[in-house]
Amino acid sequence: MRICRFNNDRIGVIEGSGLIDVSDLLDMRPKWPLPPWDWVAPQLGALSKDKWAGRTSIPLSGVRLESPIANPGKIIGAPINYKAHIDEANADREINQGKTYTSLDEFGLFLKAGSSLIGPSDSIRPRFQDRRTDHEVELAVVIGKKASRVPREEALSFVLGYTIGLDITVRGKEFPGFRKSPDTFAVLGPWLVTADEIADPNKLDLSLSVSGEVRQKSNTSRMIFDVARLIEYASAFYTLYPGDVIMTGTPEGVGPVSPGDQLVAEIDGIGQLNIQVGETAN
Repeated sequence: MRICRFNNDRIGVIEGSGLIDVSDLLDMRPKWPLPPWDWVAPQLGALSKDKWAGRTSIPLSGVRLESPIANPGKIIGAPINYKAHIDEANADREINQGKTYTSLDEFGLFLKAGSSLIGPSDSIRPRFQDRRTDHEVELAVVIGKKASRVPREEALSFVLGYTIGLDITVRGKEFPGFRKSPDTFAVLGPWLVTADEIADPNKLDLSLSVSGEVRQKSNTSRMIFDVARLIEYASAFYTLYPGDVIMTGTPEGVGPVSPGDQLVAEIDGIGQLNIQVGETAN
């Protein structure tokens, strides 16, 4: 299934060029105290086509697509997970700030603030006029059930699905989790593709263009830590909960974005995410 969030927190299932509103099939009432996970995420895998058969389709062209996950407890990032990106980072002073990047094992993971999350119908808003802000396209993994100290061979069974992620980054000397967490700097969309529809998440072409210029083009087979290894690694440090997101790292080709730029990100088996870069935030 392809599941989207649209028009102020409605949930839809994509069928062709339209969607079926299935919001009434889910328990979306808030619970208190709030759990440390996305309340709706674990319900999505139980959706069944027979429950919405015969419903009228809504054209995708007429809806506002939001991030498919509304409230991830954690957005986890893998900063240097492609060898070619490590090489370009070490060659670019604005990226490395005098540091030498070696391996993900040495550098570790980082967390992005949940408040940075937006969907494709929003706009990326650079935070500073005088600092470089870069695009990074990534495969994003959404966790479907609680996971702690998960062995690699079992890791994919904890995946709810996959979506396209943009890890927007301000360059500078600060710790990555700080520079990657301004408002609008985590983009997910256009929808969630359930894990059963992606035969191998480690064999997906991914690309990103900026205003028609292809900047990034690679394949997830070039990741240093594959999806299962990333889940194993992350769950060794954190308990993962339904709706948690793991950004799997970006390939080479990262570069600056400016107000007015149109970003188009694509990943095989998922689709295309289009988003505009807006004016610098006040």
